[in-house]
Amino acid sequence: MLNLATIAGLLIMLNTNAQPITTVYCLPGQGSDKRIFDQLTLPPSYRIEVIEYGTPGEHQSMASFAKELSKQIDISHPYIFLGHSLGGMLCVELAEILQPQKTIIISSAKNWNELPYRYKVQRAIGLYPYVPGSVMLASAKILQPWVERDRNKFPELFTSMLAGKDAIYMKHTIAMILTWERLSNSRHIYHIHGTKDHTIPIDAVKSPDYVIEGGSHMMVLTRGQEVSEIINRILSQ
Repeated sequence: MLNLATIAGLLIMLNTNAQPITTVYCLPGQGSDKRIFDQLTLPPSYRIEVIEYGTPGEHQSMASFAKELSKQIDISHPYIFLGHSLGGMLCVELAEILQPQKTIIISSAKNWNELPYRYKVQRAIGLYPYVPGSVMLASAKILQPWVERDRNKFPELFTSMLAGKDAIYMKHTIAMILTWERLSNSRHIYHIHGTKDHTIPIDAVKSPDYVIEGGSHMMVLTRGQEVSEIINRILSQ
C-alpha cells in the first residue's frame, strides 16, 4: 500500500518529467482580430494566447508600441511569438526586446525594406497625415474584397473583423507602418509567405523560409491546415 510520502514522490517525478507548456503569443494583423487564428492547430504542448493590441498613440513608432506590448508577455515560462501582417512586424520588434524561443511571421515583413514600393511612395510624398482616418477605413472595407479575393472564403468573418476597427485606429496604425524605422533584424525570423499575397507581394520579401504556392495575405485563415503544418515543423526544430 502506498503511503503519502511515496505518492508525493511519484507526483514530483511525474511533474518533473512532464513537458512544459509553451505559450505561443499570437498578434493579428491590422484589419483582423483573434479569429484570424481560428484555423491553426498546434501540438498539445503549446497553447495559443492572442494579444489584441489597442490603438497606438499618435505618432507612436512600431518599436515603442512593441515595448508597451512586451509588458503582457510572461517571460517566466517558455514562449514563442507568432504574428500575421502588422502583427508580424510587431513580433519582429518584440523579438528585439525579449528572448523568445522562436519568432514566426506570416504574410508580413521582417523590416521596412520588405514592404511594397507603394508604401515607400506614400512615405516619401507625405500626404498620409492629412488623409482622414474615416477615408482610410472606408477604403480598406471597399478594397479588401477586391485586392485579396481569397478572403471571400470567409466573407462574413472578414467583414466582421474589419467592422471592429475605428477611424483613429486605422489612421494611427497606417502611420506606424509607413514610419517603421527597422532596416534589418538581428534575430532569425521564421517567415511564411504566399505567392499570391497582394498586400505585401512576395517579390519584396527577402528569402522567406517557407512559401505557400497560391497563398494569399489571408492564408493563415483560408489555408489554416497548410500553415499549421509549417508552424508545427518549425516548432519541432
